[in-house]
This record gives sequence, C-alpha cells and structure tokens, in this order.
Amino acid sequence: MPIELKMLGWSVLLGLVYIVVATGLGAMQRGLAWNASNRDGSTPALTGAAARADRAVHNLLETFVFFAAAVLTVVLAQRTSPATALGVQLFFWARLVYLPVYIIGIPYLRTLIWAVSIWGIVQVLAVLF
Repeated sequence: MPIELKMLGWSVLLGLVYIVVATGLGAMQRGLAWNASNRDGSTPALTGAAARADRAVHNLLETFVFFAAAVLTVVLAQRTSPATALGVQLFFWARLVYLPVYIIGIPYLRTLIWAVSIWGIVQVLAVLF
C-alpha cells in the first residue's frame, strides 16, 4: 500500500481523535445531562479550551476533503513520488501537533502549523500539474 494511502488512513483516525477530544471537552463544560439530551433548546456556548477544540475540528474538516481528494487523485493517477510522500506526512504530522497547540491557545504557532498542513496538500497536488 502506498504511503499516501497509509497516511490518509492515519489522518482519518486522527480526525476521529479530534472529534472525541472536542466532544469530551464540550461535555465537561456543558454537563452530561445536556450532552445526553435531545438538545432541543438553545445550545450553551463553549468557551476556552472546549471552544478551541471545537474550532480545531471544524478547521480540520474544512481542509480534510481537499487532502483526501488530492491523495486519492495522485494514487489513482499513479503519480506518487517522494514529494507526495513528504506532502502527506507534512499534513498528518502538522495536524497531529495542531490540536494540542490550538487547545493550549498558542496563536502564531497554530497558524504556522496550519500553513505547514496546507503546504503538504499543495505538495501532493503539485505532481499533477
């Protein structure tokens, strides 16, 4: 199996970790009763680390579709290379570090890490053009 597909699989798993962490922090803040409810009323706003974790999930979801499409396109086109292998690893490792950095609240470092993950996607796509 190409490294690009392996890293796509690991990135899916990482996305689930993002969701579990954000859900757990949100449940701790809103309470178990709210979390188990039908959530028919107004939703209490998240603050602090729980809010940052929730935003990190949304941020990952915004970029993940492009990452997955790039990986699948490169693999199906049989255009994998050392550059695409590096690109998928940049995306994964940057996203692995992004969640704790965002939860802790380190603004400029978080942006730099995000840029590295985007650069990973660009590097994967570059072999197609």
